[in-house]
Amino acid sequence: MNTLQVSLAGYDLINNPRLNKGTAFTDHERDIFSLHGLLPPHVGTLEEQIGRRMRALDREPTPFTKYALLRDLQDTNETLFYALVERNVEELLPLVYTPTVGEGCQRFSEIWRKPRGLFLSYPNKERIGQILSHPRYDGVKCIVFSDGERILGLGDQGAGGMGIPIGKMALYTALGGIHPEHCLPILLDVGTNNEERLKSPIYIGWRHERVRGAEYDAFVDTFVESVKKRWPHVLLQWEDFAGNNAARFLEKYRDQLCTFNDDIQGTAAVATATLISAINVTGVPLEQQKIVVLGFGSAGIGITNLLARFMQDRGLSEVEARSRFYGVDRYGLVTEGYPDLRPEQRVYARKNSEVQGWGVAGGEFSLLEVMRHAQPTVLIGVSGQGGAFTQDAVREMAAHTPRPVIFPLSNPTSRSEATPQDLMDWTNGRALIGTGTAFPPVNVGGKAVHIAQTNNSYIFPGLALGIVASKAKRVTDTMVKVAAQELVRHLPTQKDASGSLLPPISEARRIGREIGLAVGKQALADGQAQVADEAALEREVAANIWEPVYEPYELKQQTLRQGV
Repeated sequence: MNTLQVSLAGYDLINNPRLNKGTAFTDHERDIFSLHGLLPPHVGTLEEQIGRRMRALDREPTPFTKYALLRDLQDTNETLFYALVERNVEELLPLVYTPTVGEGCQRFSEIWRKPRGLFLSYPNKERIGQILSHPRYDGVKCIVFSDGERILGLGDQGAGGMGIPIGKMALYTALGGIHPEHCLPILLDVGTNNEERLKSPIYIGWRHERVRGAEYDAFVDTFVESVKKRWPHVLLQWEDFAGNNAARFLEKYRDQLCTFNDDIQGTAAVATATLISAINVTGVPLEQQKIVVLGFGSAGIGITNLLARFMQDRGLSEVEARSRFYGVDRYGLVTEGYPDLRPEQRVYARKNSEVQGWGVAGGEFSLLEVMRHAQPTVLIGVSGQGGAFTQDAVREMAAHTPRPVIFPLSNPTSRSEATPQDLMDWTNGRALIGTGTAFPPVNVGGKAVHIAQTNNSYIFPGLALGIVASKAKRVTDTMVKVAAQELVRHLPTQKDASGSLLPPISEARRIGREIGLAVGKQALADGQAQVADEAALEREVAANIWEPVYEPYELKQQTLRQGV
């Protein structure tokens, strides 16, 4: 184990979350860093601290209070926080991220205590470069940022949306192994149209209606250009931007720097892998599936595009692959005559001649009517509309396919298109289900059946690790595709058709390393990597994986600040 040279002492050392060890500072470290009296006399271990924190969590009455306790711990002692999460990932992932992070964003102003990441507000648009220039950010390799407008399925949360970049970055470390000092969460505060936030006396954000149009685009561009100048090789991940902004910004900037959008690309990768897992159970080849996607915005089209590419790999033409999809959005089935049809939707729009015989007055085809006439084998929801998978629609689907594959992927729980228990009840236990948020096991004929959480956390930490380790210049579609393919290799249903659709989330860190290697190799193949070869890539992957353990400290001479 390496010995770390540390220049801080006393209060300054204890108040630094990356260096603080709490009661685990040794007697020698307490001597040289002036810690006697500031700490209780007990000298403990990391394992003892983990046990104490788990007991404290167990005493908290609600998921939100547990979330708040974990956030305080992260801002106090990062090593302990990540060790705790890594060793208890099945239990703590729903608290650190979905579904609890949704309430964390809604109530972010209640629990904000210490700076973590950066709030870049519209009134400070001229200071962005200056703010980013501070030496404390010299080690940044990856950024997750949001403007807080479309937080999960909860809508505009303004500055409270910072909970999402913080949560995503926590999983970069807990599941991808990337050192927390390389991770920077950022919230672009351009105001909010959430009246509840604006009227709240404790709201911490900029109290102004959301900036739109050219001013908004210029602000985002100023931010991206400042990032490019400050960190020419940084990974920039877009998170929870409103649908149209998410797609157009990705298209605008993806060839300017190393960037991806997890809502579009990460969701597509994990949904694709989960569908392939379901296919391992049903035996119906991917290219023969008929797929309905409810919520045909950026996330829905991202899923559709990736699945279509997988179908083409199995021999379908581009036109044939697109014909296997039925997009359903605000005004029902997306057809040639759909209102305000966007270019990315148009290529999947059903021909008017095809649906003329459906006999629906007014030309708007509901989900139930699509189920009745298209008779799909797969139903995927990314609509953010709780209960959108109605009993009638699901029963209609189940009448036409022996094993309906149904993925209500919206989160948090309140925005899920259906509950797994209802889906099982409506299909007589025949449905194969993947959810976007965590649900307890369901009862099927008196047996408890585990439900796979189709969680992006299987994908984006490993994808980020591969990008950082390969020093990729850009994120290509094939790099995202390879991330999905690598997850497919680890599916329990590859060996046992009765297995869970996805591996235990406790294996996500191990799988993340494998995804990182696969993504890095694809970056090499795509000419995007800045490492020499696969051997160099493997060394970089190993070097970029941080283990949350306490390293011994020694005093760095000449720069001691007592702080007592």
